[in-house]
Amino acid sequence: MDFKLSIANEIVSALKAAFDNADLTADAIAQVIEIPPDTTMGDYAFPCFRLAKTLRKAPPMIADALKDAIHAPFLKEIQSVKGYLNFYIDRATYAREVLAAIARQGEAYGGSDVGAGKTVCLDYSSINIAKRFHIGHLSTTMIGNALKNMYEFHGYKTVGINHLGDWGTQFGKMVAAYKLWGNREEVEQGGVDAMVSLYVRFNAEAEEKPELNDLGRAWFKKIEDGDEEALSIFNWFKEVTLADARRVYDILGVSFDSYAGESFYNDKMDRVIDELKAKNLLVESEGAQIVDLSEYGMPPFIILRSDGATLYATRDLAAALYRKDTYDFAKCLYVVAYQQDLHFRQLFKTLELMGYDWAKNCEHVAFGMVSFEGESLSTRKGHVVYLDDVLNKAVEKALAIIEEKSPDLENKEEVAQQVGIGAVIFFDLYNSRIKDIDFWWDRALNFDGETGPYVQYTHARSCSVLRKAGECAAQPNYDGLATPEAQDVIRLLEQFPGTVADAIDRNEPSLITRYSVGLAQAFNKFYYENRILDDDMGVRAARLELTRDTKQVIATALRLIGIGAPERM
Repeated sequence: MDFKLSIANEIVSALKAAFDNADLTADAIAQVIEIPPDTTMGDYAFPCFRLAKTLRKAPPMIADALKDAIHAPFLKEIQSVKGYLNFYIDRATYAREVLAAIARQGEAYGGSDVGAGKTVCLDYSSINIAKRFHIGHLSTTMIGNALKNMYEFHGYKTVGINHLGDWGTQFGKMVAAYKLWGNREEVEQGGVDAMVSLYVRFNAEAEEKPELNDLGRAWFKKIEDGDEEALSIFNWFKEVTLADARRVYDILGVSFDSYAGESFYNDKMDRVIDELKAKNLLVESEGAQIVDLSEYGMPPFIILRSDGATLYATRDLAAALYRKDTYDFAKCLYVVAYQQDLHFRQLFKTLELMGYDWAKNCEHVAFGMVSFEGESLSTRKGHVVYLDDVLNKAVEKALAIIEEKSPDLENKEEVAQQVGIGAVIFFDLYNSRIKDIDFWWDRALNFDGETGPYVQYTHARSCSVLRKAGECAAQPNYDGLATPEAQDVIRLLEQFPGTVADAIDRNEPSLITRYSVGLAQAFNKFYYENRILDDDMGVRAARLELTRDTKQVIATALRLIGIGAPERM
């Protein structure tokens, strides 16, 4: 039963009976029905102020009349309070209906097919070639992965794109450094670290010998021109980098459908330039070719530098056109740090000026910066925290805690992997994505706070209860779920589909992360205050059903944000 819609239908009937008014539909009324912040004010509330003008009566009078006209068996009580109609659902009915809905939908509960036939492109992670994966990449990677899971849960086809940073003079410098001082064996053994060392050496020596920079530019020109040797080395560097990155992605459980980076669009930019010229959008400014956005309160969008070189802007325009042509997306999301806000506003406005109506379906999903235990990250200053080091340390810490608290646990290493990795991801996704994050070990791995391990432990606890209970064939007595603690859990279970929908609408995974904490807290309170394995078998059956559904919804919530749900901890 959709209680909100059912109440709305009752209000429609009452309006007709009490005021001979049939102007409002149930859907219109359902949109303004509220869920009070305090359950003592009802499970649902309808503000009658909205009817005062139409009915030409005071809201309290309207509320009193509607109260007397509504007689629904699923309602335990209706109160008229200062112009509000407060509805109290019969507790047993409420429990039965919510749990029946979960049973009908199974693991699909909370999802929908609203996105059927629609595609969402997600541009996230976007690592740089010849650089190691560091903790600063965590947010873009895990926000993007969570959004991908969430959209798929609502029936969308998703395309995960890792828009590699693989273009620019720095790659010419890397090839030059390799040719001067490197060898294949060292790079294959040292991987990305060996490439970084070559690059650092090149820049250090270029300070003494500036002519080295000319050599770097010359090698990049060879890459641009398709020189066989230059491309061979360049593509090999990409393979080594991606092999290293995929190792980290596998640990995180993240995958992509496309690794088309900046270099992929090298032969697709002429279309952009020609189209901007044909539409009279490209103008010259100090030798450069720009799109003038001053009318929209933005600086110029530079398409070609004075030397004719392309920029991020050119390649991002080419990428947007390619993605629309290839995937015909309903949405294209760019999960990139908030510092790039101006760039994306310029990008979307330029697409709009080019006449593409679908530009409104492109969105910058911005997020804050990451620091580590109070210190900001800086490659130049040498304060870089590599993500695989963080993940490995998290697993080690989780294993130490498990050894201390559950020494007899089977598959300790596997559980430590789920808990440690999950703790890092959960910590990253707990607050609103736009907020800066300061990562601290003790906070992330706390089993008692609002953390991933706490939610995972609650899932494991519910599994333990269900194992201990075994089969219970009794017919559930839902009066056993009339306690305040049980009702709090049921209320949260009912809210799960709306929470997921809201998280998708706002592209905000933290809504699901925080929801999972709230559900875990409510279930633990229910666990301590109610005897689940009650002697009354009907009550036991109902409480086990609530436990089973809580376990399922917690597991689904964790899966959506990219975290495992251990059955034993």
